Amino acid sequence: MDKEGASRQMASVSTTQTLSRAAFLRGLRRARPTALRPPWALLEDDFRLACTRCDTCLEACPESVIQRGDDGLPQLAFDNGECTFCGDCVAACEDGALSYERGRPWRARAAIGTGCLALDGVVCRLCEEACEPRAIRFRTLLSKAPIPALDESACTGCGACVAACPVTAIEVTERTEA
Repeated sequence: MDKEGASRQMASVSTTQTLSRAAFLRGLRRARPTALRPPWALLEDDFRLACTRCDTCLEACPESVIQRGDDGLPQLAFDNGECTFCGDCVAACEDGALSYERGRPWRARAAIGTGCLALDGVVCRLCEEACEPRAIRFRTLLSKAPIPALDESACTGCGACVAACPVTAIEVTERTEA
């Protein structure tokens, strides 16, 4: 692939995604989603510049949902719990990568994928039970298992549903504003 083709390919990748080095070298267009940063993180490019990888936000997180990502930067992993938006990570961040000046914690929202048990006819409502703001509700269908419906306006992106899902069919990702 020539330089111009590589430039066009990189330009076609969304700003909310990054192309893995291996995928780029193989000429693949498939991009992986950008890691979900801790709440109140600066926008991705600014966050990458400001974060010194000091790990104070990881150490301050009482829920232990902030972990070091493959890129060395902090990211959220909801495997064992949810973000309570306590703000301890922001208070611990001395380099300004996490700042209340951003306003709301993030624009992250949950998305229920096709691997959801309920969508396959298996009765499972664990995500609904874990969702404190009640953003996930199940619609009852005649002669079928109830299926999940996500109210994005009620979703805080806390990740409680991710930890509860037995088949990892739920993902929380940062949304871009229209």
